[in-house]
Amino acid sequence: MALKIFPFETPEAVALAGAELFLERAEQATLLQGVFRVALSGGSTPKRMFSILAEAPFRNAIKWDKVHLFWSDERSVPLDHPDSNFKTAKDLLIERVSLLPSNVHPMPATPLEAAGDNHYEQTIADDFGVSRGAPPPPFDLIYLGMGSDAHTASLFPETSALTITDRWVVRNHVPKLSTTRLTFTFPLINAARCVCLLVCGLDKAKPLHEVLLGTPNRNQFPSQGLNPCGDLFWYGDKAALSLIPEEK
Repeated sequence: MALKIFPFETPEAVALAGAELFLERAEQATLLQGVFRVALSGGSTPKRMFSILAEAPFRNAIKWDKVHLFWSDERSVPLDHPDSNFKTAKDLLIERVSLLPSNVHPMPATPLEAAGDNHYEQTIADDFGVSRGAPPPPFDLIYLGMGSDAHTASLFPETSALTITDRWVVRNHVPKLSTTRLTFTFPLINAARCVCLLVCGLDKAKPLHEVLLGTPNRNQFPSQGLNPCGDLFWYGDKAALSLIPEEK
């Protein structure tokens, strides 16, 4: 794993850098394997990144017919609900570029029926051409955020999904939010060729310090569980990285 921290002045700069990484990894993946598989996340910074990707020069530079979109987690709401991670990407990106509908793979909508996690695991397996019993397949890029409680995807502190080792996608009950969400598990996230976290805001400064420099405690700080086979990039604005010592 190559862990790198990239500091930026503003959330806008973080979003632009996220879009540049999308283009870079898309070009690499399509050249090597003819397809680019990326998992998106929710959050305010990804919203701006989606808008940037749908604008020139990214809109015209990316081979959108080679892009396969997935989501790292989803809220327990219909896909047309304002809080849906899918709807955010649909409104700001999907409807504005030439993605093939068959290459867009939203997580199942509410209600999160018992087979929802199995269904999405099968969707992933079919797209990669592997069986669900195989080791987790490698996404080319997974975008994540981090909450002020250090959760990532929908892997929240002290929830059952944190200890899952034999599944790719699970339903995770989050008592403090009185809800259940679908989420990628650590085994699937950590199989990725690149994981990029977009982290902005002063409320992220203390949890980010704990995640990167604190005592290991994944149950309390779930983002400590990120340990991908490939690259691990933290893209943070000045506020989020304010407690992280600058490299000399």
